[in-house]
Amino acid sequence: MIKDFILPDIGEGVVECELVEWLVEEGDSVVEDQPIADVMTDKALVQIPAPNAGVIKKLHYKKGEIAIVHKPLYSVDIADDDAVSSASEQVEQTVEAASGSVSGETNSSVKSTQVEEFLLPDIGEGIVECELVEWLVAEGDYVVEDQPIADVMTDKALVQIPAIKNGKVAKLHYRKGQLAKVHAPLFAIEVDVESDSSASATVNSASKASEEIVESGVDSGANTGAAQGKALASPAVRRLARSYDINIAEVPGSGKSGRVYKEDVERYRGQLVKGQSTQTTTVESEPKTTTPAPAVSVADRTEAIKGVKAVMAKMMTESVSTIPHFTYCEELDLTELCLLREQMKAKYSTDELKLTMMPFFMKAMSLALKVYPIINSRVNDDCTELTYLGSHNIGMAVDSKVGLLVPNVKNVQSRSILEVAAEITRLTNDARSGRVAPSDLKGGSISISNIGALGGTVATPIINKPEVAIVALGKLQTLPRFNENGEVEARKIMQVSWSGDHRVIDGGTIARFCNQWKAYLENPQEMLLAMQ
Repeated sequence: MIKDFILPDIGEGVVECELVEWLVEEGDSVVEDQPIADVMTDKALVQIPAPNAGVIKKLHYKKGEIAIVHKPLYSVDIADDDAVSSASEQVEQTVEAASGSVSGETNSSVKSTQVEEFLLPDIGEGIVECELVEWLVAEGDYVVEDQPIADVMTDKALVQIPAIKNGKVAKLHYRKGQLAKVHAPLFAIEVDVESDSSASATVNSASKASEEIVESGVDSGANTGAAQGKALASPAVRRLARSYDINIAEVPGSGKSGRVYKEDVERYRGQLVKGQSTQTTTVESEPKTTTPAPAVSVADRTEAIKGVKAVMAKMMTESVSTIPHFTYCEELDLTELCLLREQMKAKYSTDELKLTMMPFFMKAMSLALKVYPIINSRVNDDCTELTYLGSHNIGMAVDSKVGLLVPNVKNVQSRSILEVAAEITRLTNDARSGRVAPSDLKGGSISISNIGALGGTVATPIINKPEVAIVALGKLQTLPRFNENGEVEARKIMQVSWSGDHRVIDGGTIARFCNQWKAYLENPQEMLLAMQ
């Protein structure tokens, strides 16, 4: 029976999302809870699991297209329970027949297994090691080709490592937090080996079907917090159990075949909390003594600085120790720009295009860089050559879940404000998920740090070497200011703080450049005319 999978309500009023990646292809056999697709809302990256086992018949969207909530996402050919049961029996019989164990028959086909090592591939960028952030499987789990096995962290981004074969995970060679070496074994997998070509197709098909039947009951959750045992549950339910530090194997499931749902986890947690509360009440009902409790010392905790944080520490140290920084501060009156942005926001903002203030800051900066190209330059290590960069690749600091990342919008000089806004939305979503592409982190020519989003007005930003300047945006405030007639008005004011490389830029140059940038921002009509 062919059935359409309807994209569910993802919550928070989301009515559509971008199809980031299909994790299956048409014709693939899938099992219940197997990840089918990654979709991006304006809030986060969401993985869509399969609610039923079956064969994928049609994928209704291409990568990058916008999928609509409550509309078909894909079509799947679903077998009923009797057919699945029958297929399971046929699989077992086929495997037995292929191995010569049915009715005393002898076949020339011999089925065996062998353990193969999966070598951590070259991730590029000259990277020779990476941190094992999370195992997405456990030893003994059955996995299928392209199933995510582990998340690893390079000095640039979070990378997911997929399986290249079907099989059973025999050994995980690293613990969470350890450094894995490129071209060295990451994990070992036990795969089937066929010795007779005449029976190869039959046995291989039976093996794959058998794996798919077993797969539906396999725990693919990472072992974090409480130990996670075997249980039938979706990835979301497993994450919920881990967040409560509950072993999901101990949760009584109310679904078919003991499947555990979120309600089961919440109910089990409530019972635990109630039990703890009862114990507390019993203790409190005992007679109190007047003897004061002894002071309890809290142990210190030491953590290794790894991943993106370690890279940031190294780069910032190198920047301040090799670049003579100086700071220049200025005040911007953004009253007119705020009015323009609100008008444009009402007309142009979508889930794929967030019209914040940042696109205007970037475009105005690009226009000012045309007048003062030295701000868009870089100097060699011994300060004997200065290179003027042709492209305005403007970076923006993003506080992601893996640490500080600075992706950059390429070629701002040739993009419209709306094109810049769309690119900023994409980069922000990628950076906050920790999966920004390495190419988006390279080649920046100048950077913007928006500290005002978190509070604060003035800062001393550190230059993102080998760039020669960076600006920090303070929070936007409504403050009293005198107009031309000496009258007090409420104005939208922002403090900005520049840091410059004093080997290349002097105070007068950064002041004149900032004044040019300021003129475009305070008089948006001038910026629009300069874009022609």
